Amino acid sequence: MRDLLGGLSELAAGDRAADRVVPPTGFTATLTTFTAGAMAFLAVFALALSLATGRLAERWASELAQTSTVRISAPLEELEAQTRAAQEVLRTTPGVATSRILSEEEQMLLLEPWFGPDLPLEDLPIPRLIEVVEDGEGYDADGLRLRLAGEAPGAFLDDHTRWRRPLVDAAQSLRRLGWIAIVLIGLSTGAMITLAARAALAANAQVIRVTRLVGARDVYIARAFVRRFTLRALAGAAMGTGFGMAAIALLPSAAEEGAFLTGLGFRGLHWLWPLVIPPLAGIVAFWATRSAALRVLNEVT
Repeated sequence: MRDLLGGLSELAAGDRAADRVVPPTGFTATLTTFTAGAMAFLAVFALALSLATGRLAERWASELAQTSTVRISAPLEELEAQTRAAQEVLRTTPGVATSRILSEEEQMLLLEPWFGPDLPLEDLPIPRLIEVVEDGEGYDADGLRLRLAGEAPGAFLDDHTRWRRPLVDAAQSLRRLGWIAIVLIGLSTGAMITLAARAALAANAQVIRVTRLVGARDVYIARAFVRRFTLRALAGAAMGTGFGMAAIALLPSAAEEGAFLTGLGFRGLHWLWPLVIPPLAGIVAFWATRSAALRVLNEVT
């Protein structure tokens, strides 16, 4: 930590004499800036994916956990009686806040994405659906199923557990993959900057030997490379982050019917998270260049 703080203070102060050791242009400069920019751009999207899937998992867990459905499949002459019996069971069940029978229009809206808007419900044996909303403490699902089986044999309770948990688990897995991608992006950035620094040091081996002859120490020479490559990485990461945030802002806004596809992005204070990427890229570049420079300087005779 002390080396990092000291290096950052020297980075801010600068040393023009030491900077002459590192060529200001060349493929290493382009490689470092482009790599940092491209990786920062990808990191913005990985961060947006992680945050968006986190929001999605929380929304699915909170919304679906509070609702369930009772489906009543019975002969037409028994449908009304069993519906009333199921409603009475739900009304007297502890933990059930409200229950209501879905209208034909609401059932039509549920089936429309699969069967189209012209589905003739009156000609099809569509079961009666009752939406159940539980209170904060919840209800005993097994006990409710037993009561429904006794009072309304055609009623089936679906508490959404079978498909809610896989959805939430999938969203959480995507969130973890987003963070893993960010870590891999950081490691790849460090590796590319290390290669660029080693190439620059190898190309300037003669300059390094002459600098040593006039009394320069390896730490002084390494500092020049660290400063130049860190600044290049900072500049590239800042540009890549800016382009990434602009691209995220231009994505379609989240719509209720397609939130999974259009919900990728940042919300509120989450827009501050990408601003951390350039400083982190600078820290990665600092350590990668410093390690590579000291290692190569020990090899140069």
